[in-house]
Amino acid sequence: MRLIQIFLLPIVAFALVGCTSSQDKAYQAQEKVHNERLQLVEKYQKCVKDAGDDNVKAEACEQYLSASEALK
Repeated sequence: MRLIQIFLLPIVAFALVGCTSSQDKAYQAQEKVHNERLQLVEKYQKCVKDAGDDNVKAEACEQYLSASEALK
């Protein structure tokens, strides 16, 4: 019985470490996408502010908004 416990403990430990690292990678990837969306929204807001009443420039800013929506 003791021998089984000695062999099972490292197996369980490695399994938990493997799952945790995958979860961490998923969280990091999700954070990266979220940060990219925030940057695109900030660029869009700045672009619209700089465009003012110029509709042509404002329409050019839509690329930032559509790119941020694509990252949802």
